[in-house]
Amino acid sequence: MNKFDYIQAKSVEDAVKRVSEGKNSIFVAGGTNLIDLFKYNLTHPELLVDLNKIHEHHEIIEKEDGGIEIGAFVTNADTAYNPIIEKRYPLLSKAILAGASAQIRNMATNGGNLLQRTRCYYFYDEHAPCNKRNPGSGCSAIEGYNRIHAILGGSESCIAVFPSDMCVALAALDATVNISGKDGARSLAFADFHRLPYDSPERDNNLQHGEIITSINLPKKGFPENFSYLKLRDRHSYAFALVSVATGLDLDGGIIAEARIALGGVAHKPWRLKEAEEFLKGKTADVDSFQSAAEIILDGAQGFKHNRFKIELAKKAIVRNCMMALNPESQRPGAKPSL
Repeated sequence: MNKFDYIQAKSVEDAVKRVSEGKNSIFVAGGTNLIDLFKYNLTHPELLVDLNKIHEHHEIIEKEDGGIEIGAFVTNADTAYNPIIEKRYPLLSKAILAGASAQIRNMATNGGNLLQRTRCYYFYDEHAPCNKRNPGSGCSAIEGYNRIHAILGGSESCIAVFPSDMCVALAALDATVNISGKDGARSLAFADFHRLPYDSPERDNNLQHGEIITSINLPKKGFPENFSYLKLRDRHSYAFALVSVATGLDLDGGIIAEARIALGGVAHKPWRLKEAEEFLKGKTADVDSFQSAAEIILDGAQGFKHNRFKIELAKKAIVRNCMMALNPESQRPGAKPSL
């Protein structure tokens, strides 16, 4: 049984102070992933600091530089259906709506989405060796059933994958994460927020103890004209991605002026390779160009006994999704399906 104390923070500063004072104190907002961790006996906090009564960071604000700031305490559902997001960043809206269920999206917050733990079978089995849960105990997935596991960025310590759909779009959109802690405020480029496992897979991200995500900034460019999010999974409803792809294209006629491609379900963090995006600049937006980019992105991928199929699946998903981005009208939130 999980026994813990519970308080409602009055401000970000109050929340940071309370969590920083105790090694086994944690924040809770929507709590959708925390419930899982409780149920599987994977977390045992002594204190939960509730963030829901904090008045700041519950809005999506247009900035003077043309970008936007998304409050960390805004729910995933409210973000996906926000008119600014739907109009200017439809890739983000589409990715959010591909994740979880409507009920979970109504509860889950944007900050919490970035902090999800892996969905590795062995991480959730308290009796199985798992370096992420118990550093130094070993990785059961490498020699075990690894169908959903990483093909990029893994290590001998861990081949788990990061489960978020929203974060794949945020990676493609060059987001920035705003953070507050006992030493003040700081910002991290989204690419630097999550970590690859290396020899410390227990650390999912670069937050320090007591730090809290307050908001997420997106630059002006949102690729509203040519975008697509594709999620391939074992079942269509409420399942995590085997492979997902977020694509944003800036086209000049049929020529690619700029491309963004990020993958989910393949690594410990959303996977984006700028070399492939640079390769696509000036190329014709066609199957041949996208196939070449896919080969660059998957270069060095390593499959295991049960997930080798993901390498070719990822390549085909990239090509398919990039071609879908050329004609995104049917993907826009609220759009009527083509007849």
